[in-house]
Amino acid sequence: MTEPAARVRHLTKTYGSGQALVRALDDVSLDLAAGEFTAVMGPSGSGKSTLMHCCAGLDTADSGQVLVGERDLTAMGDKEVTRLRRDEIGFVFQSFNLVPTLTAGENITLPLSIAGRRPDQEWYDAVVATVGLGDRLHHKPSELSGGQQQRVAVARALVSRPRIVFADEPTGNLDSRSGAEVLELLRRSVDDHSQTVVMVTHDPVAAAYTDRVVFLADGRVVEELRRPDREQVLEVMARMSAPA
Repeated sequence: MTEPAARVRHLTKTYGSGQALVRALDDVSLDLAAGEFTAVMGPSGSGKSTLMHCCAGLDTADSGQVLVGERDLTAMGDKEVTRLRRDEIGFVFQSFNLVPTLTAGENITLPLSIAGRRPDQEWYDAVVATVGLGDRLHHKPSELSGGQQQRVAVARALVSRPRIVFADEPTGNLDSRSGAEVLELLRRSVDDHSQTVVMVTHDPVAAAYTDRVVFLADGRVVEELRRPDREQVLEVMARMSAPA
């Protein structure tokens, strides 16, 4: 067994106070295995996006720990967290978040450019080949389809060889065909390049691409599936939404 890419220990996060207090995360402990594709699912308000944002250093918890590798995110200052996010974490967002004035190739290498680093050419070529965009690198985002833009975003997340990639509803703005292309790409990055991917999704079809699904409800981990298929995921979701 390799060490987990990230570990969550007794993570608690609340919003508001008094009668309006919302417990977004309630004592969550979880290992995110290296070299695996994990989906995080749950009803709206279950805490899945909050969990991902805390794991990725985009939000801070009230208590508990997040370790990326052996480094404790929750004990770091802002500059350290920013550096760790830049060097060890990749992001794929629902809305692509590409810079419209840059070409696809420039968008892919943007995080490295900001860090003052040059891409490893062999790895860059492998990533571009994996996402199938070799003939589109000089196009601006406005000249690309939604699926192509999201593939650029995935390439951008992979090019710095992060320890872990977080994908927040990466197929939410795509049609089913483009969504399948992006999911296959994430799957391939795990299988062919031993990448670790954690994806928040509400889509049982997307979850079926993963190695493991973790289900949250009311800020707690309530169930998980390994080697899931669509029907198993739907069954768990139906059970979670059934009245008590």
